[in-house]
Amino acid sequence: MKGHCSFLAVFALLALASILVTSAYDPSPLQDTCVAITDPKTGIFVNRKFCNDPKFVTADDFFFSGLNISRDTSNPVGSVVTPVNVNQIPGLNTMGISLVRIDYAPYGGLNPPHTHPRATEILVVLEGILYVGFVTSNPNNRLVSKVLYPGDVFVFPIGLIHFQQNVGKTNTVAFAGLSSHNPGVITIANTVFGSNPPINPDVLTRAFQLDNNVVKYLQSRFRWKNN
Repeated sequence: MKGHCSFLAVFALLALASILVTSAYDPSPLQDTCVAITDPKTGIFVNRKFCNDPKFVTADDFFFSGLNISRDTSNPVGSVVTPVNVNQIPGLNTMGISLVRIDYAPYGGLNPPHTHPRATEILVVLEGILYVGFVTSNPNNRLVSKVLYPGDVFVFPIGLIHFQQNVGKTNTVAFAGLSSHNPGVITIANTVFGSNPPINPDVLTRAFQLDNNVVKYLQSRFRWKNN
């Protein structure tokens, strides 16, 4: 009887774990489409978006144009991310997939260290040369990095801090697919030093082992975005 109860306890634990894991990712759709809309009067609420009535769905709900256009990279980091997620294509709602184009300026254009809390990313280089990498979680914090050339592909695991930098002399372009219709992005420097309201400088002074004045200076610098 004791062994039977232990089996049931383990089974219940595994079942609960599977539910938690499933809920941590985009759900599988239970209908053909769930085109996101902002007016709750004309749809139903699914996955934090209201779904349009299927009879009102059009081709434009699944369409985006302009990823062939290069973007202006004249910002402090020298890169621009053009997202194509559920906010640009409402038909992506519940589909668990999205896309970005990334433009990098020559001589060091950087997509700075960041994470996607809800998605793994797979990136392909179209033009130029990129130095890319991600850092594993504590306690090892191991850097996994590589230099990519046109046609090369690299994967950034979900939730891990990663980056890309143009190490060539010309503009670089990359496209990336993400395993969520709304992957989210947390840019580390902007988040830590540019939060609203600001984090108490004493916290960051101790965390980063920096002078308090250096922290305050950094907090004054991070008020921009590259996407």
